[in-house]
Amino acid sequence: MSNAPAPFSPSTPLKLFNSLTRQLEEFQPVHLGEARVYSCGPTVYNYPHIGNMRAYVFADILGRTLSFKGYKLTHVINITDVGHLTDDADAGEDKMEKMAQAEARSIWDIAQHYTQAYWEDIKALNIRQPARWTIATEFVPQMIAFAERIADKHCYELDSGLYFDVSTVADYGRLARAQTEDGEGRIEAVEGKRNAADFAIWRKTPAGEKRQMEWNSPWGKGAPGWHLECSVMSGEVLGFPFDIHTGGIDHREIHHPNEIAQNQAFCCTNGLDLPANSGARVWMHNNFLVERSGKMSKSSGEFLRLQLLIDKGYHPLAYRMMCLQAHYRSELEFSWEGLGAALTRLKRMLMAIEKIKLSKSDTLIEKEKLDIGIKRALMKFEDSISNDLNTPAILDFLGAILYEKTVLFDVADLPRDLTIKVVEGVDSVLGLDLLNLTREDMRLRPKTASITETEIESMLEARKAARAEKDFARSDALRDELAAKGVEVMDGDPLGWDWKLG
Repeated sequence: MSNAPAPFSPSTPLKLFNSLTRQLEEFQPVHLGEARVYSCGPTVYNYPHIGNMRAYVFADILGRTLSFKGYKLTHVINITDVGHLTDDADAGEDKMEKMAQAEARSIWDIAQHYTQAYWEDIKALNIRQPARWTIATEFVPQMIAFAERIADKHCYELDSGLYFDVSTVADYGRLARAQTEDGEGRIEAVEGKRNAADFAIWRKTPAGEKRQMEWNSPWGKGAPGWHLECSVMSGEVLGFPFDIHTGGIDHREIHHPNEIAQNQAFCCTNGLDLPANSGARVWMHNNFLVERSGKMSKSSGEFLRLQLLIDKGYHPLAYRMMCLQAHYRSELEFSWEGLGAALTRLKRMLMAIEKIKLSKSDTLIEKEKLDIGIKRALMKFEDSISNDLNTPAILDFLGAILYEKTVLFDVADLPRDLTIKVVEGVDSVLGLDLLNLTREDMRLRPKTASITETEIESMLEARKAARAEKDFARSDALRDELAAKGVEVMDGDPLGWDWKLG
């Protein structure tokens, strides 16, 4: 993955919140000049909802920040196509097997279809491609080898599979801060388990059953556990310890503590007072996206996926803007009004940049002063991004650049070239594609719209002609006709967007 160009040498130390220590820490790479990051990816049994996608917007901002800081970034995201059960707490049916049965399709077809859908959402949100996508089923031999290495000291076998004994590693559950005498309440009771929190790292295929995905192992035919997959793929590609492990806050309670326990066993490390013993030096988690109607759940039918937003006429980068307006560790509430406000903010920025691009005159300023201005501006930006990825502050800073025009020089007319350079540097982290998007890109037709953009423009031209001729009856009639087809004419709109499809 290439580093985004920066016109100055970053100097502000990058501080990130480590979920394991519950404090801000200055980023210190394991390997000088490099940053190795692993992000828990999707289980491809269904379309991702927009709450799922917040995790990847967050991980993308982290990766872009590391690139902006000059680190050689290796970012890995996994695709889980086997082993994830219907209850994250190690219970229920395999999500992939269940969906394959429901849709009467091959589990491999299910995985391919929903992986492609996820990748399309990644592209639509302008999330950079990682250095590598790791596919769980391509690492099963390594998973078996990993389990064999730790089995004697840390595992025991039951009729249902091979289980990890959490009492064999120090500080189990420290990441979750949820240690109790009874263990984690969400974990299913399995007869024969030594501890309530023990978890399966290999699941045997029950006698008389045949799974679509199963492999031979020393513990019988079966499939790996979800937790084992991420330990193996992160360690195989990035090496232990690596720098940063990311995921949603729901992973902090069970999935990631189980990963950490496996990593400790595999690496023969001790307690977690030394964070690197966990397999990663820093663990980072984004908070939930909350939607009050309950449509965030995939069991609700028409749940909120990115394509639904697009079908309703919202550009996908309006959702990215919505995510950036809240700090990644804060809960973010979704509403259509909020999404509309984020779209308007994005349009305002694009309008301001469009005016800057079209300006013909520029303030005369010597190159040395121009370079100093760029550096000064980007240092202000860097202070915010270095403070645990403070994207709301960065958006405010960018607004000051575009509208107030006083953060660089005490002059009314900000130099055009300087502004463009600063926007380019800031957007290399925000990823809003501000220098390429146009107002035409923002005009997405809702799926239910029955009128084409060409027809809209033609009727608007006729309406303008009628207004010029003071034929207000004709003008009003055209406006009413457009309204009947779902087009809102925005006379006097300060953004100058003329119309929108409602």
